[in-house]
Amino acid sequence: MTVLQNLPDHLRSVLHALAAAFEADGADLALVGGPVRDLLLARDVTDLDLTTDAVPERIKRLGGLAGASASFDMGERFGTIGFVFERDHAAPIDVEITTYRAEYYPNESRHPEVTFGTSLTDDLSRRDFTINAMAIDLETDVLIDPFEGQMDLHQARIRAVGDARSRFHEDPLRLLRAARFVGQLGFFLDPATKAAMTELAPELRRISRERIYAELTRLLCGEFASHGLEVLLDTGLFEVAMPELKPLAAEAELERTIHREKDLWDHTLRVVDKSPARPIVRWAALLHDAAKPHTRSVSPDGQIHFFGHERVGADLAATLLRRLGADKHTVTSVARLVELHLRPASYDVDWTDSAVRRLVLEAGDELADLLDLAGSDITSANERKIKQAGRLMSSLRSRIAKLEEETALAELKSPLDGVELMELFQQPPGRWIADVKDHLRELVIEGLLTPGDKERAREIAAEYLNVPEK
Repeated sequence: MTVLQNLPDHLRSVLHALAAAFEADGADLALVGGPVRDLLLARDVTDLDLTTDAVPERIKRLGGLAGASASFDMGERFGTIGFVFERDHAAPIDVEITTYRAEYYPNESRHPEVTFGTSLTDDLSRRDFTINAMAIDLETDVLIDPFEGQMDLHQARIRAVGDARSRFHEDPLRLLRAARFVGQLGFFLDPATKAAMTELAPELRRISRERIYAELTRLLCGEFASHGLEVLLDTGLFEVAMPELKPLAAEAELERTIHREKDLWDHTLRVVDKSPARPIVRWAALLHDAAKPHTRSVSPDGQIHFFGHERVGADLAATLLRRLGADKHTVTSVARLVELHLRPASYDVDWTDSAVRRLVLEAGDELADLLDLAGSDITSANERKIKQAGRLMSSLRSRIAKLEEETALAELKSPLDGVELMELFQQPPGRWIADVKDHLRELVIEGLLTPGDKERAREIAAEYLNVPEK
């Protein structure tokens, strides 16, 4: 059985169609990089990356002959053309085909220059790591592995192709990619590769913030994210990529020499690994306690406190993510999760229904993420405390579900809007409208006024303003 036989039928049929079209035209074609690595690791493959000796215009023509439903320019000057293939009862299949190439960043440039290679081996020799420098020739179905990537897969090792310093100079984003693969696969770094990463960490500043953000997000969502974060810390990349977290990095270095009962860095890594692998939750897990070094204080009795670290942390998170070019939704959501991350932990079964409703309203659309983050934030070494906290979180979730069944929380607002209030009391716009609406909304939250009871709301508003209805 060949490696390609492990592909799902709909992917294999696309490869066969492409192979036939390229072979008929006398062009080479090989599956390369990530899909080959994942096939050998028995991981799911959803997209296809291929390489060829054909130039972009020829790739476009042959992709069309192979039955692509659409094509798009992935960066023709870099030699990459993308295709979409439709197959019955399957999601659209994305395919990228790239001309043999060698890519590098000249001098201090932030933009790569590309020269096209002359052979598959030439192309593989300029790829980042040996586990990504393997290919399967689609004409012969032979695995091509000139740099012993398969051996590194068996040994769970991330090793640069050839000279590590040269590979990182060619594209400094590879510094983060190495850490990302550790975070995704749980592999270890080859010593020479790690040494080169440490030496060249400052080179990451040549890379655009958007590419750095995307790579960090992939790392954080990996199954072994804490391992990847340790690599960032060990190589100095942590502070280069996220200078706002320099105090957290310093704290981590201190923890390695002075062990405490609950180390901040160790706790952060545990929370990241425990939290669901959704980008917003994982970023919030990384940043939820990041402001503690900024807010540490010691009381007269020797107790250490971090008063307000959640509010300072929310600002820190927003600053970091904005600088990295994260989208507005991510910035807002992560900052909100960091600001509120202590609220669910303060829950007690004695909370009133109105207190639970208020938490739900404060969390808004981030409620599910907040509860998942709070559940992951329980990392005590005391098993009894873990179980107790788990029971409380389960109770909170049940209370919220019960309240959602009893009333639509989205309707917890003033029964009267501003226009209705102005018409009712014949008064012009002003602060008084917000005061009345807030008063009515608070009564709705307390369960003393139903959201649709406008008649009672008019009476309460008149009493609140101490004026008769007009």
